[in-house]
Amino acid sequence: MSLVTLVSGGLDSTLMSVLAKEEGVTIFPLFVDYGQLCIEHEWEACVRVHNRFGLPSPTRMSLAGYGKTIPSGLTSKSLRVNEDAFLPGRNLLFLLAACSYAYSKNANAVAIGLLSEETHIFPDQTKNFIEKAQSTIHIALERDIRIITPLMNLNKHDVLAMAKKKGIEGTYSCHAGTLPTCGLCIACRQYID
Repeated sequence: MSLVTLVSGGLDSTLMSVLAKEEGVTIFPLFVDYGQLCIEHEWEACVRVHNRFGLPSPTRMSLAGYGKTIPSGLTSKSLRVNEDAFLPGRNLLFLLAACSYAYSKNANAVAIGLLSEETHIFPDQTKNFIEKAQSTIHIALERDIRIITPLMNLNKHDVLAMAKKKGIEGTYSCHAGTLPTCGLCIACRQYID
């Protein structure tokens, strides 16, 4: 099996990639620049953790115009990082980009690091969304590329425990894009609460 992993340098996608490597899956990591405020810190963390765990070097895809044209708290300092965090279509954009990349690499699946639906905040973080996105992308590409969510049965505490057990550290998850991390945005609070 070969797999495109959507990676961000954060804890969830790093754990997902490490688990895929342990299963012996051939992975093609894809990092998407969608115009996020935290782009450089995410990219640096992504490269660092991939090197540390002997994962393939991530490919960086620029779709930065998306976040510049459709602003949200993730892409514009003039908006509130939490209250305005929803970027419409972000996960669909990620999946289309990843499935197209998988098509070019002849990979048969794409993995996205969504967690348990009980913790979902946005409509594009559910099983229903994944099923419909896969169906739509199948029509668009005329190829059956599966979309898998290997962490969807886990909550944030499960991810923290597994990551600690595997020695995963040095990831970056702050929507505000600050160093040190802000500790207040959705991404930071997800692993503090």
